[in-house]
Amino acid sequence: MCTYAIACSLLLQAFAVPAAAQPASGSHTHDTTGTDGKGSIHSLYAGSGFGNNLLYLGTTMSQDHSFGYASASYGLFNKLYISAAGYSVSNFRPFTAFYSLGLSFNHAFNSWFDISTSLSGYNVAASLRDTLFSNFTYADATLGFDWRILYSKISVGGLFAGESQFYLQTRHSRYFETPSFARNKAFFSFDPYVNLLFGTMVSITTSGGGTETTVSPGYKPWKRKGQGGGNPQPVTTYSESFGPMEIDFGIPVAFSYDFFTLEIEPGYVIPLYSDEGTSGTSGFLLMASLFFRIF
Repeated sequence: MCTYAIACSLLLQAFAVPAAAQPASGSHTHDTTGTDGKGSIHSLYAGSGFGNNLLYLGTTMSQDHSFGYASASYGLFNKLYISAAGYSVSNFRPFTAFYSLGLSFNHAFNSWFDISTSLSGYNVAASLRDTLFSNFTYADATLGFDWRILYSKISVGGLFAGESQFYLQTRHSRYFETPSFARNKAFFSFDPYVNLLFGTMVSITTSGGGTETTVSPGYKPWKRKGQGGGNPQPVTTYSESFGPMEIDFGIPVAFSYDFFTLEIEPGYVIPLYSDEGTSGTSGFLLMASLFFRIF
């Protein structure tokens, strides 16, 4: 298992593009530093990037606005990683709209099976909590299977913010790379994937109206209608069920040279629920990231 590609994946897991956090992958990755990292106890990485929208577990965290981020990750024995990231959202103040702190652990049992687990906390500026989202914590555990022609992940996670929300995710990808060039220090890699996200869905029925099925985000509870005094209000009822939320596709393309990697990831999200009244949870996404290995 490579050290640099793992660390880049751990940095990206906090950014959740397009659907949900993706823990470190298994044997299909490549060591872009030119060393397999054996015997290395400590490692430090830095990253920065931007995207046109930040989606997380079926909901937009940037309210359909573009965003940028800066991050850092410290690794111990190439298994335990601590990461931090700050995010800026266009048209919102303060400059650091929210930040995240994460802890991840990964272990490969053999060439075809690995596991990982992670815990992440997201904290948003107080002035933006009614606009973006509320503070929340997310934890997950992932099984990885390398079928040689396909790499599959099965993740089970929980989001905690007053009320708990649980998610199931399956991701299938096919990693491949070009031969090395520039004195064997550079190469291009590709990792096309398809991801299916399951979670809690909410059916909202209003008297005199229809029924809408939408996402139930634990970190920004849906507004309940029909509350308040004055004139009689429509009666609104809510029911929850666990089912498919969205399917998304992506083709990350990376250029790696010595100690840095530049990655461009176009993607497309198809929601499997009624998207009326929601924003930024469907359509085309684009993200660009630059990672450096410091030591």
